[in-house]
Amino acid sequence: MTSFLLALQFLTTLPLKIGKFSEKKMAWALVYFSVVGLFLGLMLIGLNTLLPILGFHLVVINIILVIVLIIFTGGLHLDGLADTTDAFLSGQGKEKMLQIMRDSHIGVMGVLALISIILLKVGLLYSVGVAAKPVALMLMCVLSRWSVVLVMYLFPYARQEGKARLFIQGLNLRIFIISLIVVLIFSFVIWGLKGALALVIISGCAYVINKAITRKIGGVTGDTLGATIEVMEIAVLLIVCITQGLIYG
Repeated sequence: MTSFLLALQFLTTLPLKIGKFSEKKMAWALVYFSVVGLFLGLMLIGLNTLLPILGFHLVVINIILVIVLIIFTGGLHLDGLADTTDAFLSGQGKEKMLQIMRDSHIGVMGVLALISIILLKVGLLYSVGVAAKPVALMLMCVLSRWSVVLVMYLFPYARQEGKARLFIQGLNLRIFIISLIVVLIFSFVIWGLKGALALVIISGCAYVINKAITRKIGGVTGDTLGATIEVMEIAVLLIVCITQGLIYG
């Protein structure tokens, strides 16, 4: 139970204050990352069901869904995306990029990245279509959050300290395989074989992106993990949109 609460505390803004926990509990929290994603997805589906009844227009509904997700995650992943964009487009070396990611100020490229990702989410949610939208919302939240478990298992941490490092230190093959089984079950239940295929594609995308990141700064950081979640959310929505186009186009 403590590990699940730690996952909630790390990935959402729910007022949880888990004071004492072991490295083992932190590592096992990774198993629950996709479960937290499921919780977020169900919350968005509930809103998506309620808002049309209240008379909201589809475009407004999509904007509200994106804003609610930002609120429940505290904008932490967006902050990571902005910091990562500023750092990697700075043209600086490894140490300077790590320093930029620690800077509390946001640059022009970071702002543009935030605007772009939010507009993309709203637009893609509109493009998904009513029938496929629950699947898109659920998979978007589940697969993106599991993707960082894969990244933490495959790549080293670039800093000597940091919140994400606490998870990585205790992560082992057993924990990773259990997390994989959980997310595979979720993917199949949500979208059948297409869900399993989406999991494979998202895994490949997360690997390629973070392989490039590791070449640049020697590993991953909390900011790059947050950026990975944001980018994988977009990737899932694109997969659903393209699949729907192939089926109904």
